[in-house]
Amino acid sequence: MDYILFIFERLDWFGVVDILLVTAVFFIILLLLRDTQAIVLLRGGLILIAILGILTSLKVLPAFSWLVGNTLPGLLVAIPVIFAPEIRRALERLGHTGSLVTANLGENGNTIDELANAVTRLSDRKHGALIVLQRSDNLQEYVQTGVPLGAIATAELLLQVFYPNTPLHDGAVIIQANTALAASCVMPLSTSGSLITTPERKMGLRHRAALGTSEVSDAVSVVVSEETGTISITHRGRMISNLTTERLKTILHTFFQPPKPKNFFQATLERIFPELSSSRWEGRP
Repeated sequence: MDYILFIFERLDWFGVVDILLVTAVFFIILLLLRDTQAIVLLRGGLILIAILGILTSLKVLPAFSWLVGNTLPGLLVAIPVIFAPEIRRALERLGHTGSLVTANLGENGNTIDELANAVTRLSDRKHGALIVLQRSDNLQEYVQTGVPLGAIATAELLLQVFYPNTPLHDGAVIIQANTALAASCVMPLSTSGSLITTPERKMGLRHRAALGTSEVSDAVSVVVSEETGTISITHRGRMISNLTTERLKTILHTFFQPPKPKNFFQATLERIFPELSSSRWEGRP
């Protein structure tokens, strides 16, 4: 407290201007990065730096402070080069912990029924489709790559969008709550290589985009294969294929049901380590 009072006593007009200039620089940077994946990476990095700073400042941990102080310079050069993709996914996951409210997919469940109806009919006709359901993570960066819709998500709308050779059938439809925000959106492709080592390795860009979206956000993606009509769903880098209509509806209801009350620590752990809530894949709360 004495140190803080000492700083305020020495503060003059030049100091105030200096602080305002630094604040303006950070504000402009954050404004430019708003609604992009870069802000998520930045948030994750700042959290990690803050944790390391607190731990190394504790006098009761001299060995840990010595280890961090002597190895950090080398790690700052070596780790980003060797583990760049893994670090990106980890920082994004850590950065997403600030958003703990899951979006509700329609207030009365009609949106899930409409979605399941559309996906079933698309599957029967073997019309390829990629539908991304936004949860708590903002997807505005990808919405801006598509054609704005702003319409209620109905089965008829989705069938029309994904009808072959129409202007909007390529790309993804992004849905928030019960609204289709945009169509023909360009989604990130998976970089994990999981499609190479799994039976789904022959799947195309829609499945890679669905997995890629699940790797950079907590969105749920539903994919219909154009070749086989198979229905798949992805979340947090995992994919389940060969879904029936009822199975699809069960999983979606589980993901978008009103969340049970959780303390902040438990909710944060599940956002950082989504495998802790893997029961969602089994259709259990």
